[in-house]
Amino acid sequence: MKLARYMSDHGPRIGIVVDERLVDAQQLGYRLEVEDILGGGSDLWSRMSADARADGRPSVPIDSLELLAPVSRPGKYFAAGMNTRDHVAEVSGGTTARAQSAHRRNQLVAQAYPDPRFAMIFNKQVSCISGPHSPIWLPRKSTLLDYEGEVAVVIGRRLRDGDESAARAAIAGYVVANDVSVRDWQTTTSQAWLGKSFDTHGPIGPWIVTADEFDPASAEIRTWVNGELRQSGALADQILSPWAIVSQISQVCTLEPGDLIATGTPAGVGAVQEKWLTLGDRVRVQVTGIGVIENEVVAEPSVEGR
Repeated sequence: MKLARYMSDHGPRIGIVVDERLVDAQQLGYRLEVEDILGGGSDLWSRMSADARADGRPSVPIDSLELLAPVSRPGKYFAAGMNTRDHVAEVSGGTTARAQSAHRRNQLVAQAYPDPRFAMIFNKQVSCISGPHSPIWLPRKSTLLDYEGEVAVVIGRRLRDGDESAARAAIAGYVVANDVSVRDWQTTTSQAWLGKSFDTHGPIGPWIVTADEFDPASAEIRTWVNGELRQSGALADQILSPWAIVSQISQVCTLEPGDLIATGTPAGVGAVQEKWLTLGDRVRVQVTGIGVIENEVVAEPSVEGR
């Protein structure tokens, strides 16, 4: 099932995507929050999907609607860094000053932790989350704006100290994500979250594809900037699987329905070649089996009264 949130005349509503149209879940009698639907499991998802596909159900074209982030304010939004070999290689072998600086930083980490036990995890503040077609703000305080096309998992059931099997069962669905990054703020200290959490720098969507209808083994991630293909990689080629990442995080903190975890980006980020995003750029991220998000870079608006 594809589960979307959209803006209706009555405020945000939940819908089920059927082909190129959307069926309002409330009109089918499902007056549930997204987290409740995710936690309902495959039996509920199958029932809702069948109801939405029944003959005569009222629907509207997807392209006539304003789609919202399918999870608006999760309790937590984590992301895994350096989780694809080609991205690690491009940072390690880059010739620009920015890439060399990142390489030196990674070397220091490797020297401090020669046998790493954990994934490189950072958090994105949930206030950065925005819709699949919402603008990305170019910060007033930096011009080193970058993209990272990714797949993010959405947790559907409470998980604490779970092994990989339990972690996979706790994943209710998948979304397309762009881990937008402000590189100077990211690398000035060892705490990456500052450069990962600017407002609007967490577009996700276009909907949640439930785990029973998504095959991670065949998913391809591609990112375009103004029509130029910048990134292309397979989710299956990641160093740690989504469920390995979820398992590790669950050993530290309890994961809850609606929590998001972005699983890592392939090679081709702008920082390596210093191809920074600028005003008017359009960033398109596509994941096979899920869909597309596309966001335009605009100037960060002034703060009222400043």
